[in-house]
Amino acid sequence: MYKLAFFVPAEEADTVKEAVFASGAGRIGDYEACCFQTAGTGQFRPTNGADPHIGRVGELEYVQELKIELVCHETLIHDAVAALKKAHPYEEPAYEVWRLEDL
Repeated sequence: MYKLAFFVPAEEADTVKEAVFASGAGRIGDYEACCFQTAGTGQFRPTNGADPHIGRVGELEYVQELKIELVCHETLIHDAVAALKKAHPYEEPAYEVWRLEDL
């Protein structure tokens, strides 16, 4: 089992979550579309060569984002990350993957 966490602009979170859930991620027992989300403020500065979805090259940008956390079976984690990257509005989405132990 893995845990997948990613950061996404709040207004686009549902679209990205649905794509990740469609890969089979976010299932716990007899439940699907399970996740936890936390609101926060992300920041970044696009550099030369970037094509930012939000903001301008060379300017520091602050965005209201959600951190979405969910679990994913090991056979689905690569598909879940691929779905995340395809659906995410940023050209370089920030995400984390951890292997979990079942105790």
